[in-house]
Amino acid sequence: MDSTNSKNYEYQVETSSPELTSFVSEFEAEYKTTTKGPLALLIQLTRMIRSKSFPLNPDDFLTEKKGQIAGLGGGNLKKILSEHGITQTLAAEGGRTSRGNMGLMIKYVEFLNEVHEIEPVDLEALEEHWAEQIREYFRNQPFTLTADPSKTIGASIEELFEQARKRQKQNPGTQYLGAILQHLVGAKLSVILPPEKFQIHGASVADSPTDRSGDFMINTTILHCTTAPGEPLIQKCKANIRAGCLPIIITIFDRVKTALDLAADADLSGRIEVWDIQQFLSTNISEHSMFDGTARNTKLANIIEKYNAIIADVETDPSLRIEFEAK
Repeated sequence: MDSTNSKNYEYQVETSSPELTSFVSEFEAEYKTTTKGPLALLIQLTRMIRSKSFPLNPDDFLTEKKGQIAGLGGGNLKKILSEHGITQTLAAEGGRTSRGNMGLMIKYVEFLNEVHEIEPVDLEALEEHWAEQIREYFRNQPFTLTADPSKTIGASIEELFEQARKRQKQNPGTQYLGAILQHLVGAKLSVILPPEKFQIHGASVADSPTDRSGDFMINTTILHCTTAPGEPLIQKCKANIRAGCLPIIITIFDRVKTALDLAADADLSGRIEVWDIQQFLSTNISEHSMFDGTARNTKLANIIEKYNAIIADVETDPSLRIEFEAK
């Protein structure tokens, strides 16, 4: 690159690898490309450039009247993202109506021309880089809990859990659902109990290294939060009972029967409480709002506020946050 008329952007790409290292780090920092508008433009523009020859001319990407970037659209963006395994909607208009995109397009074309002077641009790898940035964008978005007065609290919570399930599928190895369940329980307990009554830990912190008998210990009651009750959990419950404590398993609705069957198989029927998280929250919210529908959202919002405070305190992943929306 000519240092007299360029930004001298760092160009580092491993063309033998599907992952880019720090190819456009300075460009991203300079033009703040982490939001949905720029990302929608850059991945579509990179696809268009794959059919062009260098050096690139910014005018080749404009409509006849020069007022917009040609080829951008929601359908085109959705098609490209689906090829990268991304099913979420990034921008319904595909970035076509974003006012800042014209200037960003010109800067991007100039940047790629500068890179091309050094070595050929691996546009396929570059497109995958933008796809990964889009995945990261979605990973960092908070979950949403919509309090709709026409729906039960349980239904609203189930919609929240479905978001977590989908995000887990898109990010293998993550346990969003389990973390949300545990911290919702912690938030509810924070509303009804003084802080000195129990401790809150990160969802990934195992019981044994911290000498804990369960996720929450309150007087002689031990609460276990899980989305997948199994034999190891039943063994913990046995230990709770031997210690003179009452174990309570809090799980998702369709795992309640699993937990009850496991308890029966271990000859512990009637000695382990099993609650589903939706009923646990719904019952308490209804009671504390005095069964007044107009007060229900206030109580639910209070729990979500406590939940977000817990996430900030004990978790390192801010995407676990929940945004509360009241209709």
